[in-house]
Amino acid sequence: MSAEAAELAWDRIDSWLRLHAPATFAMLRPPAPEEEITAVQRRMGVTFPPDLVATLRRHDGADEDFLLPTHDGLLGTHGCEARSRFLRGMLAECLDADPEENDGAYWHHHFVQFASYVITADGLTVDCRPGASFGRVGRFFDESGTDFGHAPSLGAYLGDLADSLEHGLPFQGGRTWPVVSDGVLEWDDSERAHPEWGDPSDPLPSPDDASLPPLPPHGSEEPLRAVHVRKLGGLGALVATLPRGTVATAGARQMRRLADETGLARYPEVTAALDALVDGRPVQLTGSGPLELRLRQVRREASAHHDGVRGQAAMCLVLLLTDLPHRALVRTADVRARISPDWRVELHADLGSPALPPEPDDEFWTTLDNPAIEAGRRGAGT
Repeated sequence: MSAEAAELAWDRIDSWLRLHAPATFAMLRPPAPEEEITAVQRRMGVTFPPDLVATLRRHDGADEDFLLPTHDGLLGTHGCEARSRFLRGMLAECLDADPEENDGAYWHHHFVQFASYVITADGLTVDCRPGASFGRVGRFFDESGTDFGHAPSLGAYLGDLADSLEHGLPFQGGRTWPVVSDGVLEWDDSERAHPEWGDPSDPLPSPDDASLPPLPPHGSEEPLRAVHVRKLGGLGALVATLPRGTVATAGARQMRRLADETGLARYPEVTAALDALVDGRPVQLTGSGPLELRLRQVRREASAHHDGVRGQAAMCLVLLLTDLPHRALVRTADVRARISPDWRVELHADLGSPALPPEPDDEFWTTLDNPAIEAGRRGAGT
């Protein structure tokens, strides 16, 4: 929990952000005054670990759009004090006890929240109790209390953060990846794809096999609403306004990426269909042809392998084949966002790399004139 560990980690984090995500780097605030750090500790009756002090000396928190891998915002000196005092009061009210006397399973007088989820009381917490637990990093959950399994110290936590940024790896080996879009760092929640299962030489099932899940009939999909496209930000504005042919081509390219990532491309029927779609040649679903039977087989086996990602990839391909390119592209992007840290960059490239528009506002979505996307107030809401 040394100050030096935190300082070295912040050197790496700041350097990476300055180079790769300058808009996010600009969200970090200047250092906290030394006297204010001391005063907050005195008012709270706790001693901050040296790495928390070093962090506040580097950055007195950040703007609310700066998020850590847990999607918590970094707090400054006043934020640490305010959030921790709020939790002290909540504990006393809920347990009708002196917060200083409890064992810390839920919250403790000597816990300090240094990063907050903002919309709830949840957030990252450092243990300031004297003794062996001093300096541990945990996370407080409103419903279950504080879990200290996140890092042995704030310096170690920041070192893991720097490793994730520099190497493009999931944070602490989990599912949250660093992704940069328009100079802004985002943390995407990703799942593991399992492309290894499935034998492309497996015989096709019989159309009469009652164990095969059906594919949705053509025309059964709900209309694509603006809210589904809006979550893509500037990329969503491109999807909503580019020519239908461009969207269809991008959808085919995105689908090929997803098929490669999930193992769906192992099957020759799928590969042949994707080759045709990328080339702009139509592919028909006939009801009981080899492609439909393979996709139904994949859905059944994906369920047996607990691989929902490949099962969803099969459904994305069905949307593309039923002449719903906008819906297929948005759904494919939604699946890829969970398994690929580069999905935004690749989607932009597949759309032809046009200039990204500013973040579209409510008026853009409520006045959208695209028959493939249901606009209006209902579609534009969040």
